[in-house]
Amino acid sequence: MMLVRLSRIIPFLLVLAVLAAIIYLVMTYRHSPTRAKEILIKLFIGITSVTSVFFALMSLYAWFEHNDAVFDLAFSFLLTMLICLGVTLWCRAVFLKHHPEYRKKPQRAKRLNSRGGRK
Repeated sequence: MMLVRLSRIIPFLLVLAVLAAIIYLVMTYRHSPTRAKEILIKLFIGITSVTSVFFALMSLYAWFEHNDAVFDLAFSFLLTMLICLGVTLWCRAVFLKHHPEYRKKPQRAKRLNSRGGRK
């Protein structure tokens, strides 16, 4: 029964997969495959977090209104987005394990004045 409910979200997941493929190809062309993966992971953490919050609020509202059909749909979307968020966070952990240099973000350079002191 739950698989039937989760099948409602397949078009949304297909759109996310196509979006991911396009972003990965463009970023690989412009930068590198490693940088493309980093950007894709950050993007999907944001997308899945925001959509999870949205569907949680939608589920909560439908539950308070006793609208079972909307609750069923919103909850299945919420469950799928939470699973996607978990998978994305797992992918991030694996990415950082294989590329530890991406843990530390670059810092801005500080300019020195002509006497060697800092501004």
